[in-house]
Amino acid sequence: MENYFTENFEVQAKNSSEEALQRWRKLCWLVKNKKRRFRFTANLSKRFEAEAIRRSNQEKLRVAVLVSKAALQFIQGLSLSSDYIVPQDVKEAGFQICAEELGSIVEGHDVKKLKIHDGVEGIAEKLGTTITKGISTSEIDRRQRVYGVNRFTETPPKGFWFFVWEAVQDTTLMILGICAFVSLLVGIVTEGWPKGAHDGLGIVASILLVVFVTATSDYKQSLQFRDLDKEKKKIVMQVTRNGLRQKLSIYDLLPGDIVHLSIGDQVPADGLFMSGYSLLINESSLTGESEPVNVNASNPFLLSGTKVQNGSCKMLVTTVGMRTQWGKLMATLSEGGDDETPLQVKLNGVATVIGKIGLFFAVVTFSVLVQGLFTRKLEEGTQWIWSGDEAVEMLEFFAIAVTIVVVAVPEGLPLAVTLSLAFAMKKMMNDKALVRHLAACETMGSATTICSDKTGTLTTNHMTVVKTCICGEIKEVSGSEKFGSSIPESVRKILLESIFNNTGGDVVVNEAQKVEILGTPTETALLELGLLLGGDFEEERVKSKIVKVEPFNSTKKRMGVVLELPEGGFRAHCKGASEIAGYTCIAIVGIKDPVRPGVKESVAVCRSAGIVVRMVTGDNLTTAKAIARECGILTDDGLAIEGPEFREKSDAELQQLIPNLQVMARSSPMDKHTLVKQLRTTFQEVVAVTGDGTNDAPALHEADIGLAMGIAGTEVAKESADVIILDDNFSTIVTVGKWGRSVYVNIQKFVQFQLTVNVVALVVNFTSACLTGNAPLTAVQLLWVNMIMDTLGALALATEPPTDDLMKRAPVGRKGNFISNVMWRNITGQSLYQFVVIWYLQTQGKEAFRLDGPDSDLILNTLIFNSFVFCQVFNEISSREMEKVNVFDGILKNYVFVAVLSCTAIFQIIIIEFLGTFASTTPLTWQQWFVSIAFGFLGMPIAAILKMVPVGSS
Repeated sequence: MENYFTENFEVQAKNSSEEALQRWRKLCWLVKNKKRRFRFTANLSKRFEAEAIRRSNQEKLRVAVLVSKAALQFIQGLSLSSDYIVPQDVKEAGFQICAEELGSIVEGHDVKKLKIHDGVEGIAEKLGTTITKGISTSEIDRRQRVYGVNRFTETPPKGFWFFVWEAVQDTTLMILGICAFVSLLVGIVTEGWPKGAHDGLGIVASILLVVFVTATSDYKQSLQFRDLDKEKKKIVMQVTRNGLRQKLSIYDLLPGDIVHLSIGDQVPADGLFMSGYSLLINESSLTGESEPVNVNASNPFLLSGTKVQNGSCKMLVTTVGMRTQWGKLMATLSEGGDDETPLQVKLNGVATVIGKIGLFFAVVTFSVLVQGLFTRKLEEGTQWIWSGDEAVEMLEFFAIAVTIVVVAVPEGLPLAVTLSLAFAMKKMMNDKALVRHLAACETMGSATTICSDKTGTLTTNHMTVVKTCICGEIKEVSGSEKFGSSIPESVRKILLESIFNNTGGDVVVNEAQKVEILGTPTETALLELGLLLGGDFEEERVKSKIVKVEPFNSTKKRMGVVLELPEGGFRAHCKGASEIAGYTCIAIVGIKDPVRPGVKESVAVCRSAGIVVRMVTGDNLTTAKAIARECGILTDDGLAIEGPEFREKSDAELQQLIPNLQVMARSSPMDKHTLVKQLRTTFQEVVAVTGDGTNDAPALHEADIGLAMGIAGTEVAKESADVIILDDNFSTIVTVGKWGRSVYVNIQKFVQFQLTVNVVALVVNFTSACLTGNAPLTAVQLLWVNMIMDTLGALALATEPPTDDLMKRAPVGRKGNFISNVMWRNITGQSLYQFVVIWYLQTQGKEAFRLDGPDSDLILNTLIFNSFVFCQVFNEISSREMEKVNVFDGILKNYVFVAVLSCTAIFQIIIIEFLGTFASTTPLTWQQWFVSIAFGFLGMPIAAILKMVPVGSS
């Protein structure tokens, strides 16, 4: 059976092939409600549509580039006149160019039109903006009216009644609805109103209850996903507006805004290059073309959704929202959805197999019941005479058969995965982890290795210069004015020139009129040093002209600029790793970044959970080893190695080296990628990897779980990641692991519970039909049981919060069986006990309870139904722990579980005592209630004894 599921219902946690996604869909033909069952699976047709848009964009851009090159050659030396007429509404708003004209210039790479409008400066003037001040907030309403907002069209949120309508479209419920309608007609004709309507109305009421409970659960789930989607889309950019550099949401951008782009950023709207250095743009997300494009003054066109692969620039926003190609593409992609998770697919397979078995049993049960009725009529000689009661009886047989299918097809299995994931994702947001892909939540529970960055993840990422070596003199850095007084003026001058020009950061005056330093923690620390030395950022920047910039990245580990000096000549400044920078040394600075509080304890938790933590950093080996020891990562028998040495190792040597590898220093992004790939393929590890830079994208993509840093991470890294760690803290990664394990175990608990109900309900009705000629559980009763085990069971068991004990067991890893031997033991034992109880009541119940008279069958069936339901109530409690005997630990903290259990018990009392005419039940005596509950309660010690029976771990 496991091989069958592996061959047909196995997909990857990420990057699954289209063939695998199509294969399992074709096998799931026995589905009660396709819309609900496949709601959280990828819409492959929309993905094909998005890919077609990409191909179209690629062709359009290719043509546009060729046309613009030809136009550039043609217009050189020509004076061009414009026949463009500014629309009246644009003029009245105070602008000189409309949105359509701007869109045609940038999207079409139209050099001719750009020149007609006097280039980028002319466009800026017509948009009423300047490179130094940007737009004014007082104009925002006018700009939005003329140019629109920076949002793409999204599918409107679905209301509650949509989910009601979706729940109604369950095929089996529709059939039962038809049965109820026929039952109503026949009953009213033969027995009159209201007596003849009881059976039909009972089924209708049960269907409505199932529909509304299901719809309520689905609606609340959709609200959780909607909140998470909003969080995913929160992207802020550095923008100059009102003459101040500030952070703004990309959704607040308008044409005329000046956006500051740097390596790793996503271009937030269509725009034009105003100034910058070494700008390299990756347009693959928009066009599918992997070759990066140089953007500069002669090719100034920037398209929304593309990524900054290298360099930096100031961009003039020209077109926003649905007027951009990215807006149109995203509108389509948003309907494509996430890939289904491996557990969703596997449980779809389980549901399909059990559904087929249930369908077989339903057909046989119906045949046996009908054959019993025909046999009786043949014996009576009335086979040609049919009364209304017999027609209703026949209809009841059919309803029972259909309801067996309702109960037997565990539609709730794959949906419980989504419910549990939605619950966990919402809670993880509160714990500073934003899950971008559903599968990551699930996969993190199986992680066996975490490859972590050092800076900002294991350390605080709050850097300060603590020591300097200038002119051979080593000094502690203090905030006093005396610091730097002994530095010769000529050295101080050139040092400030280096600090304030060779930087990716900025010193600005914010809205509160206070000096604010912008940039990475390293840049901030150096700029703080420059200010401490008495430097003025703006003054230094206007002294010299920057001719060329070589931006910092994790491969080169250095940054450089070339300055044109006022007195003539050029000077190159370089900063970076001490062994990489080969220039005249001005200064050496020591920057301190303390280890985060709680990291050592978190690493110890990982070790007890069987998760190996490895540090992969670009820092030097000495620093890396010291921090790794402080964190508890590097042990006495562990290995620390540098990236260049790691690169030289053969595959055979890597197999020997990697199991003991705990620290890799001076590593490049490709070293990290190689390590992750080796761990996943050669060692079959489930790997989580952290990353913050653009060059980390390959490793994040390769890993089973990519973890991007929310504060220090670039947009490219975040887009490649599965989870964003919002506080950049290693302890949060451990919390994600704990939630991942909780999701996995909760779904196992629910599957164990539901399969037990499935097996018992199926076997009881089938054997009763075969051996006694009638079914003890009616259609209405089975619908109630179905709701207990499906929607309510999922709510109770799939939303259990994680416990610390989860991190004291070994990880599942890549090859663990989802339905484990422990689960099979519990399912088999509990099913056997419940079947014995029900069978005893069926065969010996009348004698045991001294039941006689005309209502004895009704009382006995009510007793059977009540005992069966309370068996499920107490089995639900037992299912809270699959191996522990104590199942009450923390039960009162899970309000959902207590609420579901209480509602189930209360509603069961109402069904038995007050809804007898509709549910085919009758009020029970207190003794009968006691026995029913006692039979259910006895299942708990049985479950405890079963847990002591040793079974294999697989």
